[in-house]
Amino acid sequence: MPQASMQHSDLTFVERRQDVRTIVSIPGKYSLASRRDGRGNRREFACRAVSMSARGIVLAAPVVGDVGERVIAQIGQFGRLEGKILRAMDLGFVMSIKASEAERARLSRKIAWIEKHKNHETLECREHDRIVPEDPHSTLTLADGGRRSCLVIDMSVSGAAVSADLVPAVGTPLALGRVVGRVVRHFEEGFAIQFVSPQHFATLEHMLIQR
Repeated sequence: MPQASMQHSDLTFVERRQDVRTIVSIPGKYSLASRRDGRGNRREFACRAVSMSARGIVLAAPVVGDVGERVIAQIGQFGRLEGKILRAMDLGFVMSIKASEAERARLSRKIAWIEKHKNHETLECREHDRIVPEDPHSTLTLADGGRRSCLVIDMSVSGAAVSADLVPAVGTPLALGRVVGRVVRHFEEGFAIQFVSPQHFATLEHMLIQR
């Protein structure tokens, strides 16, 4: 799995022995200093935290900046985190966490609590109408044949929410994985796709998560 390849040893060089590190799957959003919209504001992209300590975090992300670039991330119950890219990867990056020692201690306690209780959570139960894919990375195919990597925020049998380094106009036809649809709505971190025809729930992830 792509996430698994980012979970081992990626934080070793930013941790100390007393830090608590845990494998997580927490949705969030982030912005990079180099990515701006037409008005000069930072663009935001969806992401998922897949491994975390009080000193660094591994993000599965659709857009990767340069090593040393400043990152502002908003990660679930951890709130706003700032830092720099320490290592870039094909499917995301490792970022440092800028914090005081007191803030790191609070982060460590929260990470330890999540590690203790994460097996009891059912936030991504597949009986829900909208589900979060286990592997969020996929590919968009545009009408001209161009292909762009993307991150699937969530999905249902009728559509999906996607974050990518492009914002197609509403009405644009495209394919997410092997499923054809149209852009129907924009939101802060990306856009929504409505499929041309409803998909089968049992094969939904297989059809959408294609690279």
